[in-house]
Amino acid sequence: MSKRILVVDDSQSIRQHVRTTLAEGGFEILEAVDGLDALQTLTTRTDIDVVICDVNMPRLDGLGLLDELKAKGAMARLQVLMLTTEGQPAMMQRAKQAGAKGWIVKPFKPPLLLAAIKKIAGQ
Repeated sequence: MSKRILVVDDSQSIRQHVRTTLAEGGFEILEAVDGLDALQTLTTRTDIDVVICDVNMPRLDGLGLLDELKAKGAMARLQVLMLTTEGQPAMMQRAKQAGAKGWIVKPFKPPLLLAAIKKIAGQ
C-alpha cells in the first residue's frame, strides 16, 4: 500500500515538481495551496502519512500549520517535512520543536527529496 503525502505550497509549479518527483517513488499525492487548505484536508482525510510543507504562504504559513497540528494532537500520526526557501537556524529549530522531522531548502534535488520522504515515511 502506497503512502499518502500532502504537499502544501502556494506555488503550483513547486507542487507539480514535488508531485512528479514523488510519483516516481510510488507515493500517492494530494495537494493544498496553503496552511488553511491543508488543515481542512487533514480534518477530512485521516489516511495521510506525510506532509511536505512550505513556510511562506498566505492565510496560514507553514509554522502556523505546525502549531495548529500540534495543538490538535495530529503530530502523533503525521510526519512533516518542511520544503522552503528559508534557511535560518532559528526558524528550523522552531519547526523542529513543533514536530517537523526534516527541512529541505529549495531548490531541491529530486533524489534528496525522495530519499528524505522514504526515510520519514518508513519505506
